[in-house]
This record gives sequence, C-alpha cells and structure tokens, in this order.
Amino acid sequence: MSEASPGAPEITLLVLDAQPLPRLGRLTGKVRVLHADERTIGDRLPQADVLLVWDFLSDAVRRSWPGDGPRPRWVHTASAGVDHLMCPELAASDTVVTNARGIFDQPIAEYVAGLVLAFAKDLPGTLELQRQRRWRHRETGRLAGTRAVVVGSGPIGRAIGSTLSSLGVDTALVGRTARGDVHGPDELNQLLGRADWVICAAPLTGTTRGMFDARAFAAMRPSAHFINVGRGALVVEDDLSDALGKRRLAGAALDVFEEEPLPPDSPLWDVPGLIISPHMSGDTIGWRDDLGEQFLELYDIWANGNPLPNVVDKKRGYVPSHD
Repeated sequence: MSEASPGAPEITLLVLDAQPLPRLGRLTGKVRVLHADERTIGDRLPQADVLLVWDFLSDAVRRSWPGDGPRPRWVHTASAGVDHLMCPELAASDTVVTNARGIFDQPIAEYVAGLVLAFAKDLPGTLELQRQRRWRHRETGRLAGTRAVVVGSGPIGRAIGSTLSSLGVDTALVGRTARGDVHGPDELNQLLGRADWVICAAPLTGTTRGMFDARAFAAMRPSAHFINVGRGALVVEDDLSDALGKRRLAGAALDVFEEEPLPPDSPLWDVPGLIISPHMSGDTIGWRDDLGEQFLELYDIWANGNPLPNVVDKKRGYVPSHD
C-alpha cells in the first residue's frame, strides 16, 4: 500500500461504482476514497483497506481478486447474495466479507405476497380481459388454508413465511439443516407435493445451484405456483418452461434469471403462465439510501475495532443463522 502524506487519512476505501453513487459524506476527512469500475478495480484492489461493492451485479471482484500480496481487510457488498464476488482466493483469505442482510427482507416478503395474491385472485387474467374489453365473471381462490413451502430459512425466507402466515397461509421453511421450526432438505420433496405455493429464497451455493429442476417440478402439484426471488441459477429455466408449457404447474413468477438483463429474444418472455420482473423484488423507494446508511453504520463499527454483524461464512456463501 502506498504511503500517505502527513495528516492524510490512513484508511483507504475503494468503491466499485454503480450509478447513482453512494452518499459517503460522513466519511469526508476520515477516509481516503477511491473509485473503480470493472476495468480499473484489479489495479486498485491492493491499495484498499476496505472495498464497498456498490455495483453488486458485477463479477469484477471475483475476476480481479489478488492472490498473494496486499488486499482489502474487509469487503462489504450492497446485496444479500455474495455469489457475484466469491472466488477461491477470497474464500481462503483472512478478509472479512459482509452483506446487506436486513435491508431487503420485508420488501421481498411483500413482493412475494403480492405475487401470491395476484395468482390466487387471477389478476393477470383480469388485466388481460380488460385489455380485450371483455366482461367475464369468474371465481377465484382463497389464500386462507392454502400451504406454502419457502426454501431458504434466512431473514428473507423468514419474512416471507411470516407475511404469508398473516394471510392465513400454512407456511413451512426449508433450510440447509433441520432445526427448530426449519425442515431439512431431505423433507423437501414431500413438502413440495403438498404445497400450493413454492417460494425459492435460497442462497446460491454449490449444493443449491439448479435445485429446482425437472425432478423438483414433477414433485409439485399441477395446481401449484412457483416463485423465485433467490438467484437465477437456482432454477433450471428450460425445465420450468417445459413444466409450464405442459401445464404441470399452474403458474410461476421469476424475479431473477441466469442471464440478466433478460435478453429480448429469450424464450422465457413467451412462456404461458409466467410472470417476469427485472430483479426488483427488494427495491423499494429509497433502498439505495438504506444501503448507504447501512454501510456507514458498519464502517463505524469496524473503525472502532468492534466485531462486524452480517459476516458471511465464505465457505457456505451466506450469513449463518443462529436460531
């Protein structure tokens, strides 16, 4: 790391930029702030004590992380998932990684509840009939008494479960291991066969990649609906398209995709019964300010030498739950 001039801040913060930039005015005079994009981050990483991954859709950190030699002591990503930045060198290092745990929990839960209500009340059908100027009375379903399986027992999954429960939905959580009110993965197939709503909110790891495939969709009831707000690679998109096309599922909604942005020529746009949204389930008005404020609070904790919250288990790829 280069030597600082007398009186200059001793800590260097590197920001992997995305627009709009984070508001870091509270750090003025306390921290030397550098900015980088995908082209320059490789050269600037060794100069940084702290890295703020503001562009949480970029995989530039994973591609540019230095092996030996100087590197940031702490990396914070303004996202819940960390798969975009984790690489073997970072996982093996003593660098602490934190995420934006807590920011997106309730917004995503509300988004999922909105989708469940839309499916139950056939709002897509209502909007289509309105577009056609057709008056066609029909009956819709009730939520109370239906069953949901939420795959992912972290804060987001728990918020989804709590929100659906408040609507009268009997909700089961599935996590990496069975504990307390959380079911283990060996129970998933049985739960899928009983669920009206299957919601994926799991982290992307080596064991969860592609977990929702043809076999998983075959285990679901033809009347079930599937929603993914986790990571795109958790779902084998061709298998989901096939299940919807053959009416082995009643409907689905995807907020995340293997390739983002979803190309205009993707066949997913034309899959019957599929609702597509552009990775927006947690993005409520003011969410960027919330992310910036969270980083500033974490920085104060780190600068004072106190243990950071939201520390990611770099081998597992997520923040472990302690309940």
